[in-house]
Order: sequence, then C-alpha cells, then structure tokens
Amino acid sequence: MAKDPICGMFVEEKPDSIKYTMKGKEYLFCSTQCLHEFTEPEKEFRKLKIHVAISIGLTIPILLLSLPHMLPAQFSQFLPMDLMQNSSYIMLILATPLQFWVGWRFYKGFWDGVRAKASNMDTLIAIGTSAAYLYSAAVTLAPDLFPFKTVYFETSAVIITLILIGRLLETRTKEKASYAIRKLFDLQPRMAKVLRSTTNPSGQILEAETEIPIEEIRVGDVLIVRAGEGIPTDGVIIEGISSLDESAVTGESIPVDKSSGDYVIGATMNKTGLLKIRAANVGQDTVLSQIIDLVEEARTGKAQMQRMVDQVAKYFVPAIIITAISAGLGWYFVGDIGFTYSLLAFVSVIIIACPCALGIATPAALMMGSGKAAEYGILFKGGEYLEIASKVQTIVFDKTGTLTEGKPSVTDIYDISESKIGEKELLRLAAIAESGSEHPLGQAIVRKAKENSMVPNIELSESIAGHGIIARYRDHALLVGTRKLMSDNEISIPESVESKLSELENMGKTAILISIDSKLSGIIALADTLKNSAKDAVRALKSNGNEIIMLTGDNERTANRIATELGIKKVMSQVLPQQKEKVITELMTDKKIVAMVGDGINDAPALARADLGIAIGSGTDVAKETGDIILIKGDVRDVAIALELGRKTVSKIKQNLFWAFAYNTGLIPIAGGALVPVLGVGIFGWLPMLAALAMAMSSLTVVGNSILLERFKPKLFHHQI
Repeated sequence: MAKDPICGMFVEEKPDSIKYTMKGKEYLFCSTQCLHEFTEPEKEFRKLKIHVAISIGLTIPILLLSLPHMLPAQFSQFLPMDLMQNSSYIMLILATPLQFWVGWRFYKGFWDGVRAKASNMDTLIAIGTSAAYLYSAAVTLAPDLFPFKTVYFETSAVIITLILIGRLLETRTKEKASYAIRKLFDLQPRMAKVLRSTTNPSGQILEAETEIPIEEIRVGDVLIVRAGEGIPTDGVIIEGISSLDESAVTGESIPVDKSSGDYVIGATMNKTGLLKIRAANVGQDTVLSQIIDLVEEARTGKAQMQRMVDQVAKYFVPAIIITAISAGLGWYFVGDIGFTYSLLAFVSVIIIACPCALGIATPAALMMGSGKAAEYGILFKGGEYLEIASKVQTIVFDKTGTLTEGKPSVTDIYDISESKIGEKELLRLAAIAESGSEHPLGQAIVRKAKENSMVPNIELSESIAGHGIIARYRDHALLVGTRKLMSDNEISIPESVESKLSELENMGKTAILISIDSKLSGIIALADTLKNSAKDAVRALKSNGNEIIMLTGDNERTANRIATELGIKKVMSQVLPQQKEKVITELMTDKKIVAMVGDGINDAPALARADLGIAIGSGTDVAKETGDIILIKGDVRDVAIALELGRKTVSKIKQNLFWAFAYNTGLIPIAGGALVPVLGVGIFGWLPMLAALAMAMSSLTVVGNSILLERFKPKLFHHQI
C-alpha cells in the first residue's frame, strides 16, 4: 500500500499501477487525474527552466554583437570588419528563436488579453519586443529602404530574458508551496491497529487486533495505540494512561497527560503508555483534515495583488498604439512625407515608448532587496510580499517556538530536604532518575544537569504513565513526578509545599516533586522560556506603531505570563488551529493589513490566511512552505527588519518604474514628429539614436537607483536593539 500524494488515498501497488518518478522518488497514484495534477506543475517548471537557459545563452552573444552599433565611430574602427558587416545577420539568426519560440508565452498572453479586452504585462512585452525585433529585421534584410541602419535586437532579447527569470523564481515558489498540503498528509499514520470481532472454529466470538488502512476506520472502532506510535484519528480514550505530544496540532510544547475519558487528536504522538481509543471522527471530520482544508482554502482564496506594471500597461499600451498609428497616418496623409518616413514615425513611437528599463525596473530592485534581506537571514518568496510588508499594521505572534524556545527548560529548583543536600545534588539525582525517560520534562531535567556534570546511568527504574518515575540508585529510592505519584507512595505534601506548587502553577510553570528515600526533598519547576530576541522584537515593532497580538493554543496562565514579560497587552489563549485562522480573518475584515508570525503546523492555516505569513526558519516544513517570508535564523527581531526592508524596496520599485517611463515617454512627441516643422523630415533619421540614448539612460538610472539598496541599514541593529 502507498499513499497518493494528491488525494491522500492508499493505493494498492499492482503491475499496471499508475507510477511517476520525480527527483529520484517514486510515487503511486489512484488515477490519471491525480497524476496529471501532480506532474503538470513540475513539467511546466522544467520547461520554463529550459527556456530561461536558452534565452540567456542567446542573449549574451546578441549583447556582445550589438556593441559595435553602440560604440562611437572612432572605436568601431578597431573591431574586425567581417564582424561589423555581418553582425546584424548573426543577431537576426539568434534573436528569431528567442522572439518567437522562447517568447511565445508572451504572444499567448497578449492574445488572451485581446480576447478579454484588457491590456497587461504580456501586452506591453509582446508589442514592445515585436516592434524592436521587426524593425531591426527589416533594417537588416532591406537596408536600402532605411536611411539609418541601427538595429534593436538586444532590446527585445534583454526584456524577454529578464522577464522569464522573474517568472522562473515565481513559479519555483508556487511549486514549493504546493507541497505544504502534501506534507500535512504525512503526519497521519498510514495504518491503524483496530479491535475487530472474529469467530473461531468452535463458533466463539473473539476480539482480535487487526491492522487496516486509516481510510477503513469507522466511527466507534476501538484503536490500539502503543508508546511511540501516532494517533490514527480523533477519538476518546476508553482504557490506559499516557502523555501525548500534541505540539503538531496545538503548539503546546509540553506533553499533555491523558487518561480514560479524555479526547485525543489524530496525528498527535503517544509518548508512554498503551491506549485504547474509540474513534469519534474519521476522514474529513478530523482536526487534521480541517487544518488541511483551511490551508487550501486560504491559499486559493488569498487575492493576488495586481502588479503595478499591469496597472500602468492597462492605460499606457492603448495610448501608445493610438499615438503611433496617429503619427504614422497623420504624416502619410497630412504631412505627405512618403511611406518610408511615415512608417519610421510609427515604429519610432513604438520603440521609444517601449521602455527597455521596464524589464529590469522591478527585478533589479527585488534582486537588491532580496539580496540585502538574505544578509539578515530573511527570505522573501515573491515581490508582492515586499509590497505587503511595507503596509503591515497588525502583527500576530504565535507563542510556542516563535516567541519562546518551544521546549521546556528548568527555571527554578527548591531544596526542601531536611539535610539540605543542595540544589545541584537535587538536580543531579532527579536527572539520574530521568536519564532513561523519553518525556520532554525528564529530558529537560537531564539536559540542565549535564550543563554542570555527567549524569550516570540509572540502575533500576519504572515509568508510571502520566505520573512520573520510580527509580533506584546506589541504594537510594528516588521518586520524580506529580502529587499523585507521591500520594500513591504514601509521601505526604506539607501545606507550605502545596502553597509553593500552586504559586508556580499560577505562573504557568510545571512543578515536579522529588522524593529521596520516602522523604519529600525538592521541587523542580519547568517552563517554556522566552527567546533572547523576543523582547527586543516586540519593543522595536511597537515603536514603529504596529499593533502586537499574541495567539496561542497554550493555557491562559502560561500565555499571560509570557505576554506580561513581553509587554504584549492583547492575548488570545487556548486557540485551536481553525480558530486561529478565524481570528486572522476577523482582523482582516477591519481593513487592517495583518501579518502572522508562526512556526508550527498548527499555525499553517493562519499563515496562509494572513495578508503576510512570516515563518520561523527553525519551524516545521509545512509552516515554512505556507509562509510568504522565512526568517532563516529564527530570530524574531528579523520581523522588524523585514518590514522596514519591504518599505525601502517598494519605494525603489516605484522610483524605478517612474524612471523606466520618464526618459522614453518624454521623447514620444519628438518620435511623433514634433520637430519636423523646425528641422525637417531628416529628424526621423536621428530617432533610432535618441531611442538608444533614452533606453541606455533609463536602464542606467534604474540599475543605479536599485544599487542604492546596498546601503540599507535597519534602524535597529541586532547588537543595538
């Protein structure tokens, strides 16, 4: 049996099964439809990579061959004569497949826009590159018809190549994001052990343990889950005591003790004892399935931001086409200057108006902004997220693993023994008892003790599921655990100790009691501790006027303790994953631009729903693939830097778009013949050089303006925060 990566169904492998191998891994599918949904994005991505490689390979020699046309006459005399005479023909041969094969997607997008009666980025690219290519081809093949021999093959080649590189990066991001849903399926066990009634040869009805695919689990089935196994589906414990790691779903870092009558969630992990669970929700009704549905819905429902270039193209393209046609027809019928010069007027307007720098206006700024972000350990998945980052008003933080370390640590040790053995010895003995434990609390105690000295191996121990450890070391009887463990072993807890336990628990800490030789000797308190950077991050964001909210599945006491330490006033605790997504939705309905910062699978629906999802780099793969920004170092101070860098980069993009059009559009009246009455029709012969100058100046301005981002320094450096 294998799991279909699209629908999650278990498929039996047969000789004629539908298989597909990708990146060295073989997948099995339930139908050709699922295979199509799985392979189509991968095929498109590979095709785009091939086109980008070919485009770069053709553009480089075109650029080199165009140099003689750009150099002044005194420099051109040092170049080979054969190269000078044949360069236009070579460029034509190289540019033709680039224009019509690699660039075919732009013509398709242009035609789709025509049918939809709308202009877009593809419209501008198709018209601009076609005008440059066709005019250059005409000059190359019929030079006698044109008084000036300037060609523009490099213009169309550079625009196509740069736009394709941008789309490759965008497609790669989308491909990675699609795997977030598939990884959620992997959390759930593929098989489940179920008690089913069978009849033996003598006619007796017996209950036998049977292993079945999870799709065959029915409501009411009794499931057997042993220590170290995942819970197959949502249900209620009918027998057994254990600790469950629910961090994948709730975000709670400390395992939760469960016993008969308690509800358990599918895809969580049984840490200690054997459990019998009666299935309550199966299939699409489980909590995990609801999380998957929410992520899918939020991903597909998030409106894609209309690109600034598309907005400009919507009005700019029709205006230029009308202007060019009017110029050509006007000079032909009214100016009576002949077909050649009228055609030159038409083409001049199209070429001059087509801003070569438009192809690099956005990519240049994004490249510099993304590169600068990478220096600070910040990964932006797309340009639209930079713009959203510049507008964020409200920032919602997950608690566990985002603002806190995400694992319990020893915070307090109290020696209450009669002989006052000391805190270090108390910790050492507790660690010895817990040395073989798989429980995170026990591991935290061992980890703390190892900071000071080695922890010897335990001689004899017994784990009491949900209550603690009974151990023996060098003739000492050690008990480490809960009040219940102590009372079951007839160890009384004085009122003063009970008061201290209540005080610690009210602070959101977990208190562990230690008994040595049947005498209560100490208390060890554990809690999920704050990250070193958390306070600085909150302080920096609040100083910028951002509203800060903490959202967590943890209990109210723990949440309030963390919020108080951080100075966060608005806290929402005991929030389930689907409720987190609803909170984000409600905040967004108030017309706020909302960012969600999280690290867990339970945060995925909220990360997907928010205007801007920011994932912690040390978090789960699902969170990172769902988020729009990844903080690679896991430092939450980078949230403030990401938002500031977003504002700077978007500012550069807007400036670049202005300069991409300014030089060229300023020459449109001249291209249309405004100076003909003064200088005569000969001015048309100078237009190719003016176009080249305008394109060069706009490109240099855009690149230079983008390079200024290299000087970006956040207001608050990490060592200064």
